[in-house]
Amino acid sequence: MAQYATQEWCDLYMEALNKNTAWSEAAKTWEGDFYFIFEVGGPIKEPRYMYIDLWHGVCRGCEMVTDTSEHKPEFIISAPYQIWKRICTKQLDSTQAIITKQSKLTGNMAKIMRYTKAANELTNTTQQLPTEWED
Repeated sequence: MAQYATQEWCDLYMEALNKNTAWSEAAKTWEGDFYFIFEVGGPIKEPRYMYIDLWHGVCRGCEMVTDTSEHKPEFIISAPYQIWKRICTKQLDSTQAIITKQSKLTGNMAKIMRYTKAANELTNTTQQLPTEWED
Protein backbone atom coordinates (compact mmCIF):
# COMPACT_ATOMS: atom_id res chain seq x y z
CA MET A 1 0.00 0.00 0.00
CA ALA A 2 1.40 3.40 -0.97
CA GLN A 3 0.76 6.68 0.80
CA TYR A 4 -1.13 9.13 -1.40
CA ALA A 5 0.87 11.96 -3.01
CA THR A 6 4.25 10.25 -2.67
CA GLN A 7 6.68 9.08 -5.32
CA GLU A 8 5.81 5.47 -4.55
CA TRP A 9 2.14 6.24 -5.26
CA CYS A 10 3.09 8.09 -8.48
CA ASP A 11 5.05 5.06 -9.70
CA LEU A 12 2.07 2.79 -9.07
CA TYR A 13 -0.28 5.27 -10.74
CA MET A 14 1.86 5.52 -13.87
CA GLU A 15 2.07 1.74 -14.13
CA ALA A 16 -1.69 1.34 -13.65
CA LEU A 17 -2.50 4.05 -16.21
CA ASN A 18 -0.29 2.40 -18.80
CA LYS A 19 -2.17 -0.88 -18.26
CA ASN A 20 -5.63 0.75 -18.44
CA THR A 21 -6.84 0.20 -22.02
CA ALA A 22 -10.03 2.23 -21.41
CA TRP A 23 -7.93 5.27 -20.44
CA SER A 24 -5.51 4.69 -23.30
CA GLU A 25 -8.37 4.62 -25.81
CA ALA A 26 -10.11 7.69 -24.34
CA ALA A 27 -6.84 9.64 -24.31
CA LYS A 28 -5.42 8.47 -27.65
CA THR A 29 -5.46 12.01 -29.11
CA TRP A 30 -4.67 13.84 -25.84
CA GLU A 31 -1.50 15.92 -25.69
CA GLY A 32 -0.75 17.70 -22.45
CA ASP A 33 0.85 17.55 -19.06
CA PHE A 34 -0.22 18.65 -15.59
CA TYR A 35 0.82 19.81 -12.20
CA PHE A 36 -1.60 18.51 -9.59
CA ILE A 37 -1.15 20.74 -6.55
CA PHE A 38 -2.14 19.53 -3.10
CA GLU A 39 -2.78 22.68 -1.08
CA VAL A 40 -1.97 23.12 2.60
CA GLY A 41 -4.76 21.98 4.88
CA GLY A 42 -5.82 18.96 6.88
CA PRO A 43 -2.89 16.53 6.99
CA ILE A 44 -0.98 18.52 4.31
CA LYS A 45 1.43 20.85 6.12
CA GLU A 46 3.31 22.04 3.02
CA PRO A 47 2.06 22.16 -0.57
CA ARG A 48 2.87 19.12 -2.69
CA TYR A 49 3.29 19.02 -6.43
CA MET A 50 2.73 16.05 -8.68
CA TYR A 51 3.79 16.30 -12.31
CA ILE A 52 2.16 13.97 -14.81
CA ASP A 53 2.98 13.77 -18.52
CA LEU A 54 0.18 12.29 -20.62
CA TRP A 55 0.64 11.83 -24.37
CA HIS A 56 -1.59 9.93 -26.80
CA GLY A 57 -2.85 7.42 -24.25
CA VAL A 58 0.52 6.86 -22.59
CA CYS A 59 1.66 8.17 -19.23
CA ARG A 60 5.26 9.16 -19.97
CA GLY A 61 6.03 10.29 -16.45
CA CYS A 62 4.57 10.82 -13.00
CA GLU A 63 6.63 12.33 -10.22
CA MET A 64 6.47 14.36 -7.07
CA VAL A 65 8.52 17.52 -7.46
CA THR A 66 9.72 20.19 -5.08
CA ASP A 67 10.88 22.71 -7.69
CA THR A 68 7.89 23.79 -9.78
CA SER A 69 10.18 25.50 -12.28
CA GLU A 70 11.35 22.01 -13.29
CA HIS A 71 8.40 21.64 -15.71
CA LYS A 72 6.14 24.04 -17.58
CA PRO A 73 2.93 21.99 -17.89
CA GLU A 74 0.01 22.95 -20.06
CA PHE A 75 -2.39 22.55 -17.12
CA ILE A 76 -2.36 23.08 -13.38
CA ILE A 77 -5.09 21.76 -11.13
CA SER A 78 -4.97 22.69 -7.46
CA ALA A 79 -7.23 21.69 -4.59
CA PRO A 80 -7.17 20.95 -0.89
CA TYR A 81 -6.34 17.41 0.18
CA GLN A 82 -9.95 16.59 1.09
CA ILE A 83 -11.13 17.51 -2.44
CA TRP A 84 -8.39 15.37 -4.04
CA LYS A 85 -9.40 12.49 -1.77
CA ARG A 86 -13.08 12.86 -2.75
CA ILE A 87 -12.10 12.90 -6.45
CA CYS A 88 -9.82 9.87 -6.14
CA THR A 89 -12.47 7.88 -4.30
CA LYS A 90 -15.17 8.91 -6.82
CA GLN A 91 -17.21 10.81 -4.28
CA LEU A 92 -16.72 13.89 -6.48
CA ASP A 93 -16.38 14.05 -10.27
CA SER A 94 -13.14 15.77 -11.29
CA THR A 95 -14.82 17.91 -13.95
CA GLN A 96 -17.59 18.88 -11.54
CA ALA A 97 -14.94 19.90 -8.99
CA ILE A 98 -13.49 22.32 -11.54
CA ILE A 99 -16.87 23.69 -12.64
CA THR A 100 -17.97 24.26 -9.02
CA LYS A 101 -14.59 25.81 -8.16
CA GLN A 102 -13.78 23.18 -5.55
CA SER A 103 -10.57 22.75 -7.53
CA LYS A 104 -8.88 25.38 -9.63
CA LEU A 105 -7.78 24.85 -13.23
CA THR A 106 -5.15 26.88 -15.00
CA GLY A 107 -5.17 26.05 -18.70
CA ASN A 108 -7.62 25.57 -21.55
CA MET A 109 -10.96 24.52 -20.03
CA ALA A 110 -12.45 23.79 -23.47
CA LYS A 111 -9.71 21.23 -24.14
CA ILE A 112 -10.30 19.57 -20.77
CA MET A 113 -14.05 19.36 -21.47
CA ARG A 114 -13.42 17.47 -24.72
CA TYR A 115 -11.70 14.72 -22.74
CA THR A 116 -14.08 14.07 -19.85
CA LYS A 117 -14.07 10.31 -20.55
CA ALA A 118 -10.27 10.27 -20.28
CA ALA A 119 -10.50 12.30 -17.04
CA ASN A 120 -13.00 9.79 -15.65
CA GLU A 121 -10.63 6.95 -16.51
CA LEU A 122 -7.80 8.76 -14.72
CA THR A 123 -10.02 8.73 -11.64
CA ASN A 124 -11.09 5.11 -12.17
CA THR A 125 -7.41 4.20 -12.18
CA THR A 126 -6.82 5.89 -8.81
CA GLN A 127 -9.47 3.64 -7.30
CA GLN A 128 -7.52 0.55 -8.32
CA LEU A 129 -4.45 1.57 -6.34
CA PRO A 130 -3.90 0.35 -2.79
CA THR A 131 -3.77 3.83 -1.25
CA GLU A 132 -2.98 4.85 2.29
CA TRP A 133 -4.69 8.15 3.10
CA GLU A 134 -3.17 10.48 5.67
CA ASP A 135 -6.32 11.13 7.64
